[in-house]
Amino acid sequence: MNKYICVLLLLLSNTMAYSQNMLNAIIKDSETKEPLIGATASINGTTIGAGSNAKGEINLAGIPNGQQVIRYSYVGYEDRLDTLTFPLAQQTPIIVLLQHEGEELEEVVISTTRSSRTIDDIPTRIEAITLEELGEKGNMKPGDIRMLLSESTGIQTQQTSATSANANIRIQGLGGRYTQIIQDGFPLYSGFSSGLSIMQIPPLNLYQVEVIKGSSSTLYGGGAIAGLVNLITKKPTEEGELSFMANVTSASGLDLSSFYGKRFGKLGVTVFAARNTNEAYDPADIGFSAIPEFERYTVNPRLYYYPNERTQLYFGVNTTQEDRLGGDLRYIDGSEESYYFEQNKTKRFSTQFNFEHKLSDQAMIYVKNSVSFFNREIAVPDYDFEGKQTSSFSEVAYSLNRGRSDWVIGANLWTDKFSEQNVGAMGARDYDNTIVGAFAQNTFTPVDWLVLETGLRTDYVSPSPENESKGLFVLPRVSALFRISDRLSSRIGGGMGYKTPTIFTQEAENITFRNILPLNANETEAESSIGGNADINYSTIIGDKVTFSINQMFFYTYLNNPLILTLRPDNLYEFQNANGYVDTKGVEANIKFGYEWVKLFLGYTYTDARQHYNGIVTDMPLTSKHRVNNVLMLEKEDNFRIGLEAYYFSPQRLSDGSKGRDYWISGIMMEKMFPKFSLFLNFENIFDTRQSRFDSIYTGSRTNPVFNEIYAPVDGRVINGGIKLNLL
Repeated sequence: MNKYICVLLLLLSNTMAYSQNMLNAIIKDSETKEPLIGATASINGTTIGAGSNAKGEINLAGIPNGQQVIRYSYVGYEDRLDTLTFPLAQQTPIIVLLQHEGEELEEVVISTTRSSRTIDDIPTRIEAITLEELGEKGNMKPGDIRMLLSESTGIQTQQTSATSANANIRIQGLGGRYTQIIQDGFPLYSGFSSGLSIMQIPPLNLYQVEVIKGSSSTLYGGGAIAGLVNLITKKPTEEGELSFMANVTSASGLDLSSFYGKRFGKLGVTVFAARNTNEAYDPADIGFSAIPEFERYTVNPRLYYYPNERTQLYFGVNTTQEDRLGGDLRYIDGSEESYYFEQNKTKRFSTQFNFEHKLSDQAMIYVKNSVSFFNREIAVPDYDFEGKQTSSFSEVAYSLNRGRSDWVIGANLWTDKFSEQNVGAMGARDYDNTIVGAFAQNTFTPVDWLVLETGLRTDYVSPSPENESKGLFVLPRVSALFRISDRLSSRIGGGMGYKTPTIFTQEAENITFRNILPLNANETEAESSIGGNADINYSTIIGDKVTFSINQMFFYTYLNNPLILTLRPDNLYEFQNANGYVDTKGVEANIKFGYEWVKLFLGYTYTDARQHYNGIVTDMPLTSKHRVNNVLMLEKEDNFRIGLEAYYFSPQRLSDGSKGRDYWISGIMMEKMFPKFSLFLNFENIFDTRQSRFDSIYTGSRTNPVFNEIYAPVDGRVINGGIKLNLL
């Protein structure tokens, strides 16, 4: 009897063994054909499943005979279902290609470095704000780009006027004049035109924003000591885009924007138009505007021509006109004329021409030119400052991509002329600069785990009566990317920069350029810098669906001969090079979690910026030493998004040596999407944090106010909402 039972068990075990099958597969990205680490495969209706290894390989065991449905999954990719009949006739591994889910994890191609590489393959540390993020930030501040820049770690928006809301950006503790803002590679916002630049750029026509923190002088000149912001605009596509946005605010603001772009064979066109208005708004009820009364019109048409597959060119025009009036509400209302006011009238007109021709599959030539005209008049009681700025930029560049080595070489000519109108007792604060530059940059991958980027720029600054900072400026730069593993990488880099003397600084803007003497060409010289940063990046998948990444960066910049505004015994101001230097160092940490349609972003910035003048060390004014970013985003593609934000700013040292207090800013954003339109609602600064609640905005009387430095919001809680239409 026992003999028969043993035979029966043996037969049964052989049958079970025969019915247990194996599946060997390699899971890859459908476009790049790179293996996907941590992808999962499972058999429907069973508990059988496994994850892929570093080579994308996956092994499933114990699969029953017959027809089975296998589900392949990876975060950010569309699930794939395959029906297979086991046992399989094929013994070699099956190649499984997964496609990206919509646009969510589409590769980010960077144009600022002028290479054909993606953001993960560039040694220079670049932060890209993609189209999806621009849509989120655009809901919060549709009229300008303050919001999308200031919510990044290491970047702080600094308001320069208590009543007119003029502002600039500070990167890693350095003043706004050390950051270059360019559009599609054109330097359109510098000198006199920089004071209101971030307040006059609506985001609807932007495709991507690329930010480089630290010196990035090789391709764009010496002024990018603190960093570079490149605004990439949308291009025409075969499908076309026709979009509109209307937004209203509880602070009596109205934003109307529209964008059209489409390609018609060899021709293409884009047109962006916007009207942004606001009534004077005083949430503190102190009689002065926290948001000024303004009316701004922007029109940016651009025509593209594609004569053949190797050549494309475009010609565009940027125009902006704005009238901005802040100050005492009694003056703004027109009831009284003897009270304080600050009025800015600006007109901006610029042209852009860009030509690109593919010489071969590996070589390209670029030619670009822009001409800009900017007029601005600043009027306060008993004083008027008006000037005209004319500038031009021309460049010829050549790029060569040969497998493991990319080259970019070129030369450019930059002219910048400012003429003061209605010159008073101070004398004309004019300048006329001409800079001729040549540059070369190489990106080289000697081995798969290392990418090197080296650059050298040489600028010759032509002397003028207002600027004796003539001569050659040689600016080397080097960066390296180390791929330590599939999940871990590191970047390190640094370079040099310079800045020619200018009166257009944040300190001069604060006093509307009043009582400031012209630059003394014999006593001022160019500022120079050297700095660098290093970071560590780690990303992984926890379990099946939780994504985790962390980026830790360390930075340092040394600024020599800083130009400072000093008060003389006769109560006049003049610019002088400080006897000493400025250095700024710190860390930035960014952590991201993702689970299905939930994303959590955590950021921390430590900035230790100090002035070393005449042997005395002081903290840099208006710089938060500690800053914390918290963003929770709930989003289902093409359905809805809900964002919750909270930002902390530590106490800031003021110019008189006192300290402002710390504060939090929190907000909630909601958007519901439909096939052709979406509705959005945003509660900005929901707890009404503003400087007037815990500190004064001015001293003296309303008829003769002296405004204090602005280190916290003054507009308080603002609710806005609107509609976005996409008709193509």
